[in-house]
Amino acid sequence: MDTHTREKAAAELLGAYATRTPVRPPSEALPGLGPADAYGIQRLQVERWLAEGARIKGHKVGLTSAAMRRQLKVDQPDYGHLMDTMFHTDSAPIDPARFLQPRIEPEFAFVLKHPLEGPGVTSAEAAAAVDFVLPALEIIDSRIADWRITLADTVADNASSGGVVLGANPVRLDAVDLASTPCLLHRNGVLADTGAGAAVLGNPLNALVWLANTLAPLGIGLEPGHVVLPGSLTAALPVVAGDVVTATFAGLGTVTADFSEEHTC
Repeated sequence: MDTHTREKAAAELLGAYATRTPVRPPSEALPGLGPADAYGIQRLQVERWLAEGARIKGHKVGLTSAAMRRQLKVDQPDYGHLMDTMFHTDSAPIDPARFLQPRIEPEFAFVLKHPLEGPGVTSAEAAAAVDFVLPALEIIDSRIADWRITLADTVADNASSGGVVLGANPVRLDAVDLASTPCLLHRNGVLADTGAGAAVLGNPLNALVWLANTLAPLGIGLEPGHVVLPGSLTAALPVVAGDVVTATFAGLGTVTADFSEEHTC
């Protein structure tokens, strides 16, 4: 795919942020769009945000659970950038008008203390690179109309990234068994879903390994201080103005995303 074609696709997605209007899937305009060109489209958007003063604060892996792949009808994980403009404080008000068609997912968040770069990263190397783990909620949000996406579409759309809420209770990796850690997801005080860490590629650490090795051919490494979201423990939960969503993780505590109506005016 030539540079002009990638730039046009990136401009359409950037336009969706500006106009608050979702666009048609890039794969419809670009038959045969593959992950490599889709990542090129993603990277052009990241370069625009960097030029406007944003900073890269980490990366995400998406669609790591079978529930999420079924929900969005794709067959493998995706990956995207986390910018500093996407982060929200636990329980602080979040303006739902920032998003087009938001959904929310409970996740672990790895915070790195050492660089991690593939190829050939092992589980042991990934674990050694992690400083601590936090409970997190990811707000996913597609710029593509009706979430009508293929894998290439979501990669082009920065892995449907929207926002991140980090909990305030850091836990060392050796103090928790992530694969067996259960999670309860409540919306407005009502249990909405349950999950466990094993839903994320068998163990969330596997997603960190996958990400480091997948980004290696693209010349991307994970850096100290970066936050890495390895994927959701449940299917994504739609949210609207007025919702308060809390995820409770055994051994890690809770994290809350507050879209309550009192904060939307």
